[in-house]
Amino acid sequence: MAKVLVLYYSMYGHMETMANSVAEGARSVAGVEVDLKRVPETMPEDVAREAGAKLDQAAPVASPEELANYDAILFGSPTRFGNMTAQMRNFLDQTGGLWFQGGLIGKIGSVFTSTGTNHGSETTITSFWNTLAHHGMLISGLPMKDPRITNTEGPRGSTFYGAAMIAGHEHNPDPEIDLAMAKLQGQHVAELAVRLANSQIDAEATAAD
Repeated sequence: MAKVLVLYYSMYGHMETMANSVAEGARSVAGVEVDLKRVPETMPEDVAREAGAKLDQAAPVASPEELANYDAILFGSPTRFGNMTAQMRNFLDQTGGLWFQGGLIGKIGSVFTSTGTNHGSETTITSFWNTLAHHGMLISGLPMKDPRITNTEGPRGSTFYGAAMIAGHEHNPDPEIDLAMAKLQGQHVAELAVRLANSQIDAEATAAD
């Protein structure tokens, strides 16, 4: 059984919606156990509420140490000036012990996001990959398994790097396409996790012979 974690930060609920779609896609794959968790909010509660943050999210809060328990992790973070949020950065900065132990080497890592502008997702995802590479993770983007990823009619969030939603954009013609891309990304990564787990089982069986 391959274990997949969908780990996200969401301030206003857009990434929570995306993460649920990613998890739905991952759960559609046989032989996969999927957990949906979020990183802690770092703003004081009164400040977050005044800013309109959505604090009543159902997903439990994750701890950095438990990342090593999974075969694949899909990270979700909104865009902040072309980068991940401070909340996600703070969480990842606590994974130094995992890095030292090599706890994430060979595991699959993938990133999805939300953005307020067209193309705003691209640098957020690709800059996020730097951290995954330092951990020795196998990075997965979003392949063209669905031709809608190349849709050019109006603003579009998702790219070959990963699924993305243009949050609150009044001219986004069909946000359901980006949610479909999020589901597809979850399915794709889960399929990779199963293949990787099966190859490791085969290798161990061959070594035992």
